[in-house]
Amino acid sequence: MARRLIEREATPSQQWLGDRMAGCPVHEVRERLRAADLRPTLQRIALGWLLFGRGNRHVTAESLHEEATVARVPVSLATVYNTLRQFSEAGLLNEIGIDGSRTYFDTNTSRHHHFLLEDEQMLIDIPEGRIKVDGLPEAPDGMEITQVDLVVRVRRLARPS
Repeated sequence: MARRLIEREATPSQQWLGDRMAGCPVHEVRERLRAADLRPTLQRIALGWLLFGRGNRHVTAESLHEEATVARVPVSLATVYNTLRQFSEAGLLNEIGIDGSRTYFDTNTSRHHHFLLEDEQMLIDIPEGRIKVDGLPEAPDGMEITQVDLVVRVRRLARPS
């Protein structure tokens, strides 16, 4: 089934843009993996297609595994975890840990922060440049600050009855 997903024909809704199709087709995923020095295995391509084919988004290993199951991509949850970590290490994803209990993977690798919708356990991007982080402490000796991740927790207001 993974091979069927990978070798499928472009649908009429996918439009050609020069020599590239909209919607991150499989050949673009293959090239993205090669550019990141990752071997484009069938499972990586299938998971990459699921991840990058819908624009910028946030997933957990569990939610991506569920999507793969629905798409009939035969991968274990452990393979999904390993692939997400490999993609993160290669710079294809940003890994965002929340309270040490949940990890999200973000396809938007630009520097930006997030809202966490507490009731839904969902991340939403805060556009770049909307938050200024100032007054950081100096890094310990022999270290440098590489990134600051800010998560702003929000919840929906209760509607009056």
